[in-house]
Amino acid sequence: MFQGVGDASALSPGMFLNVDGAIRPDGSLLATRIEVEDSSATNDSSGPVMFVDNVVPVLQLYGRTELGSLQTINGQSGIYFDTPNFGLNGSVFRISGQFTNLQNLPFVPTFTASNIVAGQNVDITSANFSLTGGIPTSASSITLVPQTINGTVIASRQSGSFVDYTVSLAPYDLFPTLAVQQGQTTVLNNANQVEVYIDSNTQQLSTQALAPGNTLRFYGLVFNDNGTLRMDCAQVQDGVTATSQASSAGVRGSSQADRRAFGRLVLRTVTTTH
Repeated sequence: MFQGVGDASALSPGMFLNVDGAIRPDGSLLATRIEVEDSSATNDSSGPVMFVDNVVPVLQLYGRTELGSLQTINGQSGIYFDTPNFGLNGSVFRISGQFTNLQNLPFVPTFTASNIVAGQNVDITSANFSLTGGIPTSASSITLVPQTINGTVIASRQSGSFVDYTVSLAPYDLFPTLAVQQGQTTVLNNANQVEVYIDSNTQQLSTQALAPGNTLRFYGLVFNDNGTLRMDCAQVQDGVTATSQASSAGVRGSSQADRRAFGRLVLRTVTTTH
């Protein structure tokens, strides 16, 4: 399956790809899906959105993965910068083509400049990646990509061909931490909760049942539907309880947010020992 290009002849060296593969008997991989989000991009940064400013059209990304020439500082290129700011004027918003059941969801899955929310996992492409005179890099395309959440099932109900599981997120999840910051474009109704939609295509790899009280990991696309988080889930695995994340040394950290010009967010972890 080709997405964003017609066939293999349209691929060229230096082009960023999103590829799914199947393992063959000889151990090699067979490409089952090849997606090109932006054929003209020379830089690509992927990770969770940290902040979306409600004053100027700028977001901050935590770049878990960055490819291309990257940051240019004092004429030197290729410098890694893990929390770049991206301007949103003229950006094209897309949804990953990895999931094929979006049209069947019992809600309308959208991803736009008006409903992007801190905590969502995105892939950003740009023609250049530099910061000159305090002006952030312009994002050519912003694509919503899958992510994993960890939480406890608290309720379920049938919704069309899907079962909708209401999941209470672990307190350390990104949405309860980031989506509650003041000064952002989007305010969630409940940043601690996600409606997870599961159908016959969802891989259920957990040893625990999908039942209230059980903690599980869910992998899929997370949408902001008028202030409610909803996930189209592709895979379910066993989760990790919040208590097992606690340090045996009794160290507790708290994140503090400091807003800067152009909506830049600097996260500092202050650790205190008890």
